[in-house]
Amino acid sequence: MSERRATIADVAREAGVSASTASVVFSGNAPASAETKRRVLAAAEALGYTGPDPRAASLRRGRSGIVGVVFEGSLRAAFRDPVTIAMMDGIAEGVAPLKAGLLLLRDEQASVVSASVSAADRGVPEMTTDTGSTMTAAPIDAAVLVGFGDTRKAALDVLRARRVPVVVIEGDAGADVPRIELDNCEAQQRAASYLRELGHERVTLLTLPIRPGRERGWFGSGDAVEVDVTKARLAGARAVYPEAPAYAAVTSSIDEGLLAGREILAVHDRPTAVIAQTDLLAAGVIRAAEERGLRVPEDLSVTGFDGVDVDGLDAYELTTLVQPAVEKGRAAGAAVVAMLAGDDVTSVTFTCSFRTGTTSGPVPPAQAASGAAVRG
Repeated sequence: MSERRATIADVAREAGVSASTASVVFSGNAPASAETKRRVLAAAEALGYTGPDPRAASLRRGRSGIVGVVFEGSLRAAFRDPVTIAMMDGIAEGVAPLKAGLLLLRDEQASVVSASVSAADRGVPEMTTDTGSTMTAAPIDAAVLVGFGDTRKAALDVLRARRVPVVVIEGDAGADVPRIELDNCEAQQRAASYLRELGHERVTLLTLPIRPGRERGWFGSGDAVEVDVTKARLAGARAVYPEAPAYAAVTSSIDEGLLAGREILAVHDRPTAVIAQTDLLAAGVIRAAEERGLRVPEDLSVTGFDGVDVDGLDAYELTTLVQPAVEKGRAAGAAVVAMLAGDDVTSVTFTCSFRTGTTSGPVPPAQAASGAAVRG
């Protein structure tokens, strides 16, 4: 028979205080004198009491005290992304009033991501998880769905069926789901317009995945783009360069940008500029350019998206769109707090700022002359 777990009442008797006073010392919800804290904590240590049983507190509140954060794809890949890390910091700050923990989940579609993102590509084994049962049974009070598109509807349906409040970061899940948005289309159009002003005509677009499970490679207008962020940033670039060739990556990483950049720059009529949908992909393209002996920006201009610090780019300042990643996460966390309090929640849209750096410049003179001859 197991030994009975000490309770707060036991600690109170040992310390010679009331149970409510002992509880205050552990909760911190009201002031207590230094001497009272000392006596209560000493009694707790003597009895082996480590704090209130969270299961009992959950039963009293009718909640688990856990907020789920649902990702698409590999969690390992997500936490190599500095934007994701900053956003998670923001979510944690936003839900702080709940004193809730965060539970990281992969949705059901994530389990098929990537036959093409192999261990050889990343140098590490793929992380696996029983996503179906986790999504259905995870003890969460609310969920933050990171990213949305056609492939995320199944996850949303599961959460709705469970009556779990949901907020989406970047993506439109319907009028009844609050969303934290970024001006992806307008921001990407600003970068593309800047390259147009510099005289660039031959531009290639390097995008985030267009759908889970698709291999990296070129795609055209007949290929469905099922990820909202990819679709919005693509639309922004297409507003300026409607005929630009597009190449889809399978994840956001420097290594993936390098692999994509090698193919993009290997074509006969190589581009004078590449618009990459993340800074990590842009950094990989720059490495591919250096491998070919191309100078950035004299021979090739490159733009990114995110505004994060990227290892290995010390010689450059990336031309990019700077997004408020922490603020996005914080707003999502605040929306969760409001929903659980029964308050109305409105969607929020954040704006990127365009930062010109040293990775973009005028179209090379020879290329400009060639383009003019073609147009003539």
